[in-house]
Amino acid sequence: MLIDILQILGGFIVGAIVGFVVARKVIQKYMKQNPPINEQMIRAMMTSMGRTPSQKQVNQTLKQMQKYMN
Repeated sequence: MLIDILQILGGFIVGAIVGFVVARKVIQKYMKQNPPINEQMIRAMMTSMGRTPSQKQVNQTLKQMQKYMN
């Protein structure tokens, strides 16, 4: 009875560790393929909308996007 409980508990612990490692690798791969938005991306987005952004506008947009991403 005690051995069965320890085996189940051990299985949960091993599963949690393996799940953490796999999830971490998947997220790292995703972030490498899809990098977070940077200043050049914001500038290109504004330019494609027909605006010529100033550095102040780019910085404001970048801060707003980072605020919502965190």
